[in-house]
Order: sequence, then C-alpha cells, then structure tokens
Amino acid sequence: MDCGEKRNLIDPGDSAVSIAKQCQLLRLARSTYYYKSKSTKKEQDKQIMDQIDQVYTQYPFYGVRRITEALQQQGQIINHKRVHRLMRSMGIQAIYPKPNTSKANKSHPVYPYALKDVSIERVNQVWGVDITYIRMRNEFLYLYVILDWHSRYIVEWELSDRLSGDFCCEALTRALSKECPEIHNSDQGSQFTSGDYTDILKAQETIIISMDHQGRCFDNIFTERFWRTIKYEEVYLQAYETPKEARISLKTYIEFYNTTRMHSSLQYQTPQQVYFTRE
Repeated sequence: MDCGEKRNLIDPGDSAVSIAKQCQLLRLARSTYYYKSKSTKKEQDKQIMDQIDQVYTQYPFYGVRRITEALQQQGQIINHKRVHRLMRSMGIQAIYPKPNTSKANKSHPVYPYALKDVSIERVNQVWGVDITYIRMRNEFLYLYVILDWHSRYIVEWELSDRLSGDFCCEALTRALSKECPEIHNSDQGSQFTSGDYTDILKAQETIIISMDHQGRCFDNIFTERFWRTIKYEEVYLQAYETPKEARISLKTYIEFYNTTRMHSSLQYQTPQQVYFTRE
C-alpha cells in the first residue's frame, strides 16, 4: 500500500483515535499526511482568492480581519495572515482610511491630491484609474481601466496576467492618443507612481497628476462601483477558460456598458451619450 492510499484511510473526524495514532497504526509519517503538493496549494489559494474577491466586491470597506471572519463563516479554515498574503497578491486593500493605502514603492515620487472640493462638471475633467482581480476557472488576470468620472465612460482598458505597470502604460498611451484629461487620479500603487507611467502623463504637459492620500477613503468610488457592476453582471456569471476567452467576453461587456447600459445617475442615458455630448 503506497502513501497515498494510506492517507485516504485516515479519518480526521474520528474522535476516538487521533490522527497521530492513525498514522502510527498505518506506519505513515505525520508529515506525509499533512503534506500538500504545490498544485493542491495553488488550487486552494485560487479558490480562496475567488471568495475574497466576492466579499471585497460586495464590501470594499472590509479589511483583512473582517474578510477573514466572512470566509470563516463560509466554512473556510483560515487565518488573517493567509488572507493578507492573498489580498496582497490580488492587489486589493480596504478603502477605509488607513496608513499604507496601497502597495506603494517608496522610491517612487508621490503626487498631491488635486480633487479636494472640486466639482465634477464635464467630460475629461477627471480620469480615474484602477486595477482589479478577474477570476478564471483555473487562473486569474488583472483588469486596468480608465474611467471618465463625469460620464462613467470607460475610455480605455487592458488585461494582464501580471500585476506590473507595463499593461497600464500601454492602455494609458492608447487613451491619450484619443483624448486628454485635465486631471488624472489614481491611488499610490507602484504601477501608477513608476517613472514609466508618470512620464507618459507629464509628456502631455497640461495634465495634473493627482493621487489619493490617507483619509481619502472614497475618492475612487466611481471606479469601485464599476468593479461591482462588471463583476456581478459579467465576471461572476462566467467561467473563463483562457485569457483569450476572458478578453473577448470582457470586451463585449464593456462595449455594452458604454453604449447600451443606462445609468439612473445619468438620467438614464448611457455613458457614451454623455461622454460624446460636450456642452
């Protein structure tokens, strides 16, 4: 009988015979019983990350400990350290005021917040950018969007399998080839504070670079609302098998969102109707 067969014989729910005693009777090392292959750990992490994403999308003000409690209530045996590690790999943080609001790079310059008491009254006045986690059946991707705050129009977007700044730079360059905002607002994530990214903005000369700081807890609320919308209306209804399939499906949804989906906050107009009305 090999080790795998012996592991299957152990009943962790047996209150009369401990796991240690069962291992001893089967002549199986306890370390072998508790060992989990890297592939199994990866699958478990992926499942937990999907659960974290759903909790966070519904309650973006939840921090590590509240998300941990929510997962435990769903039956997960997990501690806050593991949740914190997975949230970092997903690139998400709770949006309540706190120090270190984003995974920043201390060597990168941070720009002041430029939106205090600013009234958003016209298109291309403020572009907000952000990145979110997109789940697939066996993997995950990251989605970057540029959203015009006045019209809720998605100016540009891009997908990547890595949480780097390259794909953000590519999408930003495409967006600026079409339009130019007065203010570009982001968090202090390393993707947005890197020289490669800010140099693209500074090359336009007229763009004001704005970054959220401690205490600006709901500055990116328009983008947070879009994340909730796209996940509940698109991502959670799908089971993308490949990045290509995810890209095609997300492209179809974003086109629908821009051109067809009416918004009550826009007097039931679509983002496209508002964005291309320039009074």
